[in-house]
Amino acid sequence: MKDKFLNWLNVVLVADVFLVLLSFGWLVIAVIGHTAGVPLGLDLWYKLWQPVFTPAIGILMAGAIASGIISWISRQLQVR
Repeated sequence: MKDKFLNWLNVVLVADVFLVLLSFGWLVIAVIGHTAGVPLGLDLWYKLWQPVFTPAIGILMAGAIASGIISWISRQLQVR
């Protein structure tokens, strides 16, 4: 059960990492386009910041902490 949960958590975290990295790449490209006067979706990115990207970053941090704690507890129980 624990291994199945950890595998599922890792899959979700990997997908979330890619979402966060893609959103950062979009931000960089949109800011460069904004400075050049080319609309590349910076306004849309700002609209998606609160409902999409902020929770994705929070889930990534919480999942990484949870994964670390579960792994630490698992190692402590195996030692005993």
